Amino acid sequence: MTAAATAERPVRPGSPQPAGTGVPVLALDRVTKSFCTPGGRTWVAREISLAFPPGRAIALLGRNGAGKSTLLAMLAGTLRPDAGRVIANGTVSWPVGFLGSFHRDLTGAQNTRFVARVYGVDCDRLCGFVASFSELGEQFRMPLAGYSAGMRARLAFALSMGIRFDVYLVDEVTAVGDAAFREKSRAVFAERMKGAGAVLVSHEMPQVRRFCEAACVLENGHLTWYDDLDEAIAVHRAMMG
Repeated sequence: MTAAATAERPVRPGSPQPAGTGVPVLALDRVTKSFCTPGGRTWVAREISLAFPPGRAIALLGRNGAGKSTLLAMLAGTLRPDAGRVIANGTVSWPVGFLGSFHRDLTGAQNTRFVARVYGVDCDRLCGFVASFSELGEQFRMPLAGYSAGMRARLAFALSMGIRFDVYLVDEVTAVGDAAFREKSRAVFAERMKGAGAVLVSHEMPQVRRFCEAACVLENGHLTWYDDLDEAIAVHRAMMG
């Protein structure tokens, strides 16, 4: 198998073991989060408790500004809730496509190797996968300061798919690149979903229907679960007007 067709599963000292069948890998336990704004307090979460079922892709729907990306950041552990806790019984990705951890003065390859060391995966294999999938060519070994937004997005997506997680957190990521790259991105994401779960934020309902089995809708700090994906989409569309 070539490097471009392989991916690594992170092994971190002291990290919890992947959950068994039926045991939630990721859960919210009375999570509360709000922000003070000029218009008053804005609620993202009001004592939300929800266990995401293992091995399933769940859509996270809601209006613009409802706090979906903030909730993803709390699930990823990059943002602390005001109260409550996020429970992870397996490996959880950073929000797929997130660029905040990249260093602009390092090359794409150097950034990839840094992430590989953090997550305890093989540096050469990860670099091989990312270089091939991102299609950056010689730019992979050039500093990120010279990358366009599209190039950075392709690097970020390839890096996210290059490490295998038990749960992927996804925020509109398969919208990057041209049509051919988007389709390739959707295909590799679908392949990853055969052995993992996901929480996916998207405003593209065809994409939601393609990948997700159920959904939850975030509104005014409340998260409502729907086993019926079509019902959740109908509620979402009604809120969007």
